Amino acid sequence: MAIGPRLRTDIVVIGAGQAGLSVAWHLAQRGLAPVRQYLVFDQEAAAGGAWQHRWPSLTLSTINRLHDLPGLAFQDALGLRSDTEQVRARDAVPRYFAEYERRFALPVYRPLVVSRVERHDTGFLLTTDRGEVSTRGVVNATGTWTRPHIPVIPGAADFAGLTLHTRDYETAEAFRHQHVIIVGAGISALQLLDEISQVTRTTWITRREPEFREGPFDDVAGSKAVKLVDERVRAGLPPRSVVSVTGLPVTPAVERMRAQGVLARRPMFTRITPTGVAWDDGQTLDADVILWCTGFRSALDHLDALDIREPGGGIVMGGRLATRVERDHRIHLVGYGPSASTIGANRAGRAAVEELLATLSASR
Repeated sequence: MAIGPRLRTDIVVIGAGQAGLSVAWHLAQRGLAPVRQYLVFDQEAAAGGAWQHRWPSLTLSTINRLHDLPGLAFQDALGLRSDTEQVRARDAVPRYFAEYERRFALPVYRPLVVSRVERHDTGFLLTTDRGEVSTRGVVNATGTWTRPHIPVIPGAADFAGLTLHTRDYETAEAFRHQHVIIVGAGISALQLLDEISQVTRTTWITRREPEFREGPFDDVAGSKAVKLVDERVRAGLPPRSVVSVTGLPVTPAVERMRAQGVLARRPMFTRITPTGVAWDDGQTLDADVILWCTGFRSALDHLDALDIREPGGGIVMGGRLATRVERDHRIHLVGYGPSASTIGANRAGRAAVEELLATLSASR
């Protein structure tokens, strides 16, 4: 898409993953005209958000539940049977998103990178790699995939082995006959620990003692977890990881790893050496690979000029489902904080649209 000299629209949605598509659908349902009244910008070359980059062994049976986008069921869109155990997530989810965009004629423009959002006149000016766009309201739905987090550890630059992050992972077979240190206490860390430990030697490292959750994760537990995240972002604190709130589920794979000694966790090392890692008590451990399963941070750097962060790095959020930026009600973040899950993004999409349209209507 060519932009310019300067494209004008009422609302820009940045990001076309689960959160962004949910917002776009609700905008369309409210009767907004594509392009003239709303646009969706996505930096990926194809539909699918971060899902298209996940590792091949991640199937629909192993991901946290993917909730249907509003208006179109996942299985109906792809014609899948109920047995989806071997369907790769990085193939199926992008197909679903692409069909969703097509079915509802959503105005998604890609690849288009938004590098800066700033206040301008009575609204906002977006700087993109295709030109400038002015808008009255912004819904940010950029997720976290582009901001992998690796802790700063002394000696990291001297390590002679391979260092990589979850987002770089492809197959366990690549590590056969090597010693792999896996750092992290999230669900992805457990999944990759399981895969890699079946073909080679592994050591599991976590900063804190992992908390395993016995029993089902029911609606009561889910509501409690969302409430805790909601309270943090309303107070302007950075969101915490999902696992820190929900705990790790005890699955058959976890039980098997326990029995095999794979979950014999060691505490976080204090420095990295050319041949491995070391602790302050003098212990050392040689390794060929350090795999950081240490999560991601919200991709919000393009919003820095808006000055919406608190001194501690968080953002004070408000509104019915904590999507509204309290420093400027014309900005909503969906897929941030309590709306970071797929079901949370769906619910938050509707709330954000309703509240943003009310704000823009009142300012006319």
